Amino acid sequence: MSECEQQLPEWPMPRSCPYAPPDAYEGLRKEAPLKVRIRGGEAWLVTRHADVRQVLNDNRFSADDQKPGFPVRIQLPPEPGVMSFNRMDGSEHGRLRRMAMTEFTARRTRALRPEVELLVERLLDDLERGPRPVDLVENFAVRLPSLVIARMLGVPEEDEATFTEQSRVILSQDATPEETYGAFVEMTGYLDRLARLRTADPQDDLISRLVTRYVATGELTHQELVAMARFFLVAGHETSAHQISLSVLSVLRDPALRAELDADPGLYKPAVEELLRYWSISQDNQVRAAVADVDLGGARIRAGEGVIVAIPGANHDESVYPDASRLDIHRNASGHLAFGFGAHLCPGASLARMELEVCLSMLFARFPTLRLALPAEDVRFRENTLVYGLEELPVTW
Repeated sequence: MSECEQQLPEWPMPRSCPYAPPDAYEGLRKEAPLKVRIRGGEAWLVTRHADVRQVLNDNRFSADDQKPGFPVRIQLPPEPGVMSFNRMDGSEHGRLRRMAMTEFTARRTRALRPEVELLVERLLDDLERGPRPVDLVENFAVRLPSLVIARMLGVPEEDEATFTEQSRVILSQDATPEETYGAFVEMTGYLDRLARLRTADPQDDLISRLVTRYVATGELTHQELVAMARFFLVAGHETSAHQISLSVLSVLRDPALRAELDADPGLYKPAVEELLRYWSISQDNQVRAAVADVDLGGARIRAGEGVIVAIPGANHDESVYPDASRLDIHRNASGHLAFGFGAHLCPGASLARMELEVCLSMLFARFPTLRLALPAEDVRFRENTLVYGLEELPVTW
């Protein structure tokens, strides 16, 4: 390793406060993007809102993990398409994304809301009957998105816990490459068998509809279907689960905010947007590779160099969100980048917003005396993972 390379800052960068992005981001936003040292090499780190938007909306920055310089964050098999269209560009990305988006339209999300409300009600019934205190992460925040995405895909409910654990291992930065690969292979094998079952006997679920609409016509291969289902399963529950638990923590820690929401449940909708901005839980997983030389915010990024976009840095940019470190449900949080931006905007954004609004409103309506069962400073956060979150959230009422 060269002397210059040794001087590069380490990334990911530490947080001094679990309720705020890494301290270094504030200073970095005042400067041109800089290079950081990552596992396996180096990459550019982008922290300003405008620069992050440019990277995510500029086809000179590729989402294809096969491109030279692409920063490796998950130890997955080195094959094209393992993360479906999320790691593709251009026409291939567009082709697969269009097929997927038929399942994630605003209309389908609205139609799904009554079913989500029933699932939430069932989980709240379980909480009410169970012992106290209870860990809200394991018994509510993780379970609801798992149930929703499993229900959508046609995965039997009894397999929910297995998929939850596999997703956790795949996204963890503490897991060994062997553990990550093992979880990936197990999940892939299961989804491969499920897709074959649905091909032979279609049901009323997402996999079956993709089979009958696109696999049967030759527009989608079986392998592409499995990769798409795998991407939905990993991305569709992990992010929502931890956004739910962090959002509950925010409300529990702020009596004034809670009183406002109790008095006017209509405020949950803007509260969701601000909570998404404030937590910005996709802390480490938005990466690109430059495929051409680009001038970005005062830096010259060369083709073949990797780029990391710091979503928490962008969403706490004071030039866009004054007093950004304060949770304020009355601010205009539109334009936040919690779901990304541009062609790769998260396809499940509408579903995630709906799940979060339903979870928060129903939870606090059912348990008006809900409170932490330990001092707030003792809450444990998940740090060394691509998706920020909580290890547990013990509560009582």
